[in-house]
Amino acid sequence: MLSFIWMCLIGLVAGALAKLIMPGRDPGGIFITMLLGIAGSIVAGFLGRTLGWYREGDSAGLIMSVVGAILLLWVYRMFRKGSTAG
Repeated sequence: MLSFIWMCLIGLVAGALAKLIMPGRDPGGIFITMLLGIAGSIVAGFLGRTLGWYREGDSAGLIMSVVGAILLLWVYRMFRKGSTAG
């Protein structure tokens, strides 16, 4: 249970830092920001294992979680921009 709470707190911090680095009109409050950070951690862990930076079972750190969340925000904005153009 404590690891789940820790994951949520780190996800919240990572998501908030990603939104601070990439300001914009993105939807969501505290829960969406937390999910963004958690998803960023998952993406960063997957990319890190693919590139050989992490071994199987290693989790991404805070900095890589923020990078993963920034990547997800960028992808979201690209899809949002493409859907409103036409």
